[in-house]
Amino acid sequence: MPVVRAFASLPLLLMAAMAVNAQELVIYRCEDATGQLTLRDSPCPPGEKQQARSMQRPRDPAQSSAPAVQTSTPTAPIAPASAPPPVVYRAPPRPMYECEAPDGSRYTNETGEGQARWESWVGYGYFWPRGGGVGGGPRPPTTPPPGTPPPDRPRPPVVGVVPVGGTWVRDVCHMLPQAETCARLSDRRYEILRRYGSAMPSERRTLDLEQRGIDARMANDCRNP
Repeated sequence: MPVVRAFASLPLLLMAAMAVNAQELVIYRCEDATGQLTLRDSPCPPGEKQQARSMQRPRDPAQSSAPAVQTSTPTAPIAPASAPPPVVYRAPPRPMYECEAPDGSRYTNETGEGQARWESWVGYGYFWPRGGGVGGGPRPPTTPPPGTPPPDRPRPPVVGVVPVGGTWVRDVCHMLPQAETCARLSDRRYEILRRYGSAMPSERRTLDLEQRGIDARMANDCRNP
């Protein structure tokens, strides 16, 4: 067991010897009278058996050049996929119609149906001819023939609507070109702005609503907000 302890301390002695002699290392093996072995880096005490062994001091391996620092090429960050541009859906342009009244005045609407008016058959030539009866015969007598009973007493007038032969007729309308429609809308907006300064507060609310509708329609139909 003393031998084991002696060899177990060998690494410590080697380290101490390396500190003393940078080139050569001497290890002393000492044995006392009882047979106990010790290892030391100095000569054994008097009276002990001594064995010396020279050893070359181990050296650190030559320092290699500094390892090249691995520089990774920075990669450009991947840009997120851009969102698709928004799609704007526009409603088809609304048509505008110009209608003509019997008196020659003109007006516009969006339905293409002119204003309705009642036309009696007289306006279309359905009346009793002055020159005689139908077929060119003699005119009916103005006085009743002899023996005809006297006519009834006149009845009082009827209050209300008396149906008269005729028909409903609408004004003729035609659709305006889109460029003309936009020009009419622009003229109407200018007219609203001109009247706005002298309008009453109650009328301004109506003008505001109309101008708002014209602006929205021009933004969609005329591409000119």
